[in-house]
Amino acid sequence: MKNYYMGIDNGGTLCKAVIFDREGREIASGSCKLDLETPAPGRTERDMEYLWQSNIKAIKSALEKSGLPGEAIKGIACSGHGKGLYLWGKEDEPAYRGIVSTDSRAWEYPLRWKKDGTADKAFEKTCQDVLASQPVSLLNWLRDNEPGVVESTRWIFEVKDYIRFRLTGEAFAEVTDYSGSSMMNLVTKSFDPDLLKLFGLEDCYDKLPPLKKSTDFCGSLTKETAALTGLKEGTPVGGGMFDIDACAIAMDITDDKNICVIAGTWSINEYISREPVLNRSIMMNSLYCHDGYYLVEECSPTSAGNLEWFVEEFLDREKREAEERGVNIFAYCDELVQTVTPEETRLLFLPYIFGSNYNPNAKSCFVGMDRSQSGAHRIRAVFEGIVFSHMIHLEKLLMNRESTAALRLAGGAANSRVWAQMFSDVSGIPVETIDTKELGALGVAMAAAVAGGEYADLGEAARTMVRIKEKIQPDPALKGIYDRKFRRYKAVAEALDPLWADMVRE
Repeated sequence: MKNYYMGIDNGGTLCKAVIFDREGREIASGSCKLDLETPAPGRTERDMEYLWQSNIKAIKSALEKSGLPGEAIKGIACSGHGKGLYLWGKEDEPAYRGIVSTDSRAWEYPLRWKKDGTADKAFEKTCQDVLASQPVSLLNWLRDNEPGVVESTRWIFEVKDYIRFRLTGEAFAEVTDYSGSSMMNLVTKSFDPDLLKLFGLEDCYDKLPPLKKSTDFCGSLTKETAALTGLKEGTPVGGGMFDIDACAIAMDITDDKNICVIAGTWSINEYISREPVLNRSIMMNSLYCHDGYYLVEECSPTSAGNLEWFVEEFLDREKREAEERGVNIFAYCDELVQTVTPEETRLLFLPYIFGSNYNPNAKSCFVGMDRSQSGAHRIRAVFEGIVFSHMIHLEKLLMNRESTAALRLAGGAANSRVWAQMFSDVSGIPVETIDTKELGALGVAMAAAVAGGEYADLGEAARTMVRIKEKIQPDPALKGIYDRKFRRYKAVAEALDPLWADMVRE
C-alpha cells in the first residue's frame, strides 16, 4: 500500500483536513466552516471545544472521502493562523475562548511599550515589532480585564499546537509559531525569562510548552482520537508549522530567490534569508521551517478576507445573477472587474475591515464614490485596494533585497487569474501559482512526510511534492497607471490616519 499523509489547517474561517500521496497529489479533503464570535468591537473569538469538534469532523470526512483505511495515513501534522491565543487550563479544559489572529482588543499595549522603550529592548531579542494580536499583548489584556484566566492556565498554545495537543495528549510549542509571538529569543532560539519579564509575564514561563521543530516527532494519535476519526491509534504526529511557513514551503520557498505572497484573511508578504533583517525597516523576523533560514515578513489583516466580507454584505444582486448563470460568485466578480479598465475609475478602497497595516484604529472605507459608478467599479476598487495594501508591505521587503525572480502567490487571490494578473501588473514582477488548492495543508503534509521518514528534509520533500502551475508576466503598459493609483492610495491612507483615533474615543 502507498504511503499517505494528512495535513490539518486551521485558518481564520475554515478548518481543513487534506490527504496527500507521497508525490504531493491531493487525494481527498474535508472541511468545516468556523464561526467567529465578535462579543465586542475588536474582539474575534472561537470556542475551543467547538474548534476541536470541527477538526474531528473535517478529519473524519477526508478519510471517508478518500476510501482509504486509517492505517494508510502514515503521518499527520497541523498548521494554523499565527498570533492569537489558545489557553489550556489546569482543570484539563480550555481556560478561555480561543482568540483569533484578527483580534485587536490589546491595541494599547504595543503603543505603550513603544513609547516607554520596552519594544526597543524586546527587539534586541525578538527581532520583531510587537503586535496587538500577539500572545504577549493578549496575555496582558487578559490579566488586566479577565482576572484569574492567566493564573488558571496550564499551557499557552497557538492554534495548531492546541489541535496537536488534542490529537496526541502531549503539549509542545513548535518554533515557527512561537518565534513570531514576541515570547521567544531568536538569538538563542529559546524561551527567555528575561524577555517575558520585559512584558510583565515572567510568571508565564512555566506555562510555555517544550519547543520542537516543524519536522520533529511530537507524539502519536491517542486511542480516543482514533475512535472519533477513523485514523489508526499510534499514527505519528509531526510538529507542523505556522500557516505562513506551510504555504511558503508548499511553494518550494527553499532559497531566497522568490517572495511569497499570501492573500487570505491576512496580507502576508515574506521571503527567507540566512540572516534576519535588523534595520527596523520590516515588521517581523521569525524562524523558518527549513533549517538555517529566517522568515522575513511584512503583514496586516488587510487582504482577501475583505472581499469575502464585501461579497457577503453588499452583493446580493450579483449573487442572484451568478446563481442564475450557474457560476461561482467569485468567478462572477472576476468577470465584472474585467468590464472596468484600471484607468476608468479613481475609486479607492481601504481594506481595513479587520484593521489596517499599522494603525489599529483604522476602518475600512471607499473614497471617491459617485453615482456614475457601478457595482463593477466597486468590486474592482476592492481588488485593487487589497493589492495596494500588499504593495505597502512589498515595498519594504524589496528595499532589503537585490533582486526577486517572482512573487509566488497563494490564498484567495491565487484562485483568480484576474487578481493574480493584477498583482503582477501593480508590482511589475512575474507571479507564479502552485498546482494545488490547499497550500497550507500540503506544507504540513510535507512536514509529516519528513517526520515519518519518507524524505530526509523539507527541501527534498519540496522537490517531489511541489509543482508550479502557471507563470504570469506583468503588462508594462499598465505599470504607469497603477503607479499613479498606488501613490493616490498611499496619500489617502496617510491623510486619514490622524482621524482614526478620534473616531474610537468615547
